[in-house]
Amino acid sequence: VQLQASGGGWVQTGGSLRLSCAASVRTLYSLSVAWFRQAPGKEREFVAAIRGNSGMTYYTDPVKGRFAISRDNAKNTVYLQMNTLKPEDTAVYYCAARQSWHINYSYATNYISWGQGTQVTVSS
Repeated sequence: VQLQASGGGWVQTGGSLRLSCAASVRTLYSLSVAWFRQAPGKEREFVAAIRGNSGMTYYTDPVKGRFAISRDNAKNTVYLQMNTLKPEDTAVYYCAARQSWHINYSYATNYISWGQGTQVTVSS
């Protein structure tokens, strides 16, 4: 599966951005897709995930209530709507996918396919 992430940019604190992760397959609905982010000098961290088929969603605590992951099966695309952005959200954001659900969905090593990353910068 090839993934292409897009939608990053520069925004002021409190602003919004929507990231997109386009997949090369028409069976996106069956894949488990996650967003990770990596800030300079820090390790890659889990942000959100959407489970294949069921569509159940999972979030890391710092983004709960501000970010929303969703899926458009017709467009083979997963989105990450980011609202009320903060400077600490600044990072390169990556989407990742795997065929089956993994109980350790927040571990980057459990994902097979990765997008190229898109930069999100939030100014204070």
